[in-house]
Amino acid sequence: MSRGYLLSLPALVLFAGLLILPLGLTLVLSFNVFDYQVGVKADEWTFAHYLSLFSDSYFYEIFWRTFWISALVTLLCVVIGVPEAYILSRMGTPWRSIFLILILTPLLISVVVRAFGWSLLLGADGLVNQVIQFLGGRPVKLLYTPFAVIIALVHVMLPFMIIPVWTSLQKLDPSAEQAALSLGASQATVMRKIVLPQVMPGVLSGTLIVFGLAASSFAIPGLLGGRRLKMVATVVYDQYLSELNWPMGATIAVVLLLVNLLIMLSWNRMVEGRYKKSLGV
Repeated sequence: MSRGYLLSLPALVLFAGLLILPLGLTLVLSFNVFDYQVGVKADEWTFAHYLSLFSDSYFYEIFWRTFWISALVTLLCVVIGVPEAYILSRMGTPWRSIFLILILTPLLISVVVRAFGWSLLLGADGLVNQVIQFLGGRPVKLLYTPFAVIIALVHVMLPFMIIPVWTSLQKLDPSAEQAALSLGASQATVMRKIVLPQVMPGVLSGTLIVFGLAASSFAIPGLLGGRRLKMVATVVYDQYLSELNWPMGATIAVVLLLVNLLIMLSWNRMVEGRYKKSLGV
């Protein structure tokens, strides 16, 4: 037993140094007193930042916007990603490899570059508005709206939904579907009773990844949402670099982490419970 702990010690030290320690320091910073004339007072402590956060309707609006956008992005990724992963799993060589590369290629490009690409497409003089004007319509405000943030986040997060679902589908025996079809089951029944229960672990993993990344996303809300369409990550950025109020920024970051964990753990428990119930476990 002691040998196992010794072998895992380097990984534990790395985990603690790269994750636990920064989170702990952020938590400590959130309780420090801040003065705009002096700065952070590391030797003085207060709960004022948390009280200010929970008593200001402005922050409630920011958190609500962040989580409903993240939930909608997750839903759209499920609606688009699950059928795409199913089609991908049924492809033969070499098409499966080609389309898998196409799905993964956007991950090789910086999120900032992709956000600038969407800003060029959705801007007032962008390609989308040029097409609308060419068809006889009037320009539509797309940039710096929730629509711009949502469509860009879906584009960025979609591979994180497709890959876990596709991995789950690799474990599905095609003969089970064929047997059900030969016994008279419709394609919809096969999808609902055979395929869907098998891919639920992948869907669960994908939704957790997509929701967590979307809720903490900064580049896309910052570049496509503008200064008015704030999300939690952009507010944290403002507190750290514009207001220089590091304790308040740390407070918002800690609350975002805790609420994110609460939502994700609740979703995980609910989906796992239904999955086990469907399997009769």
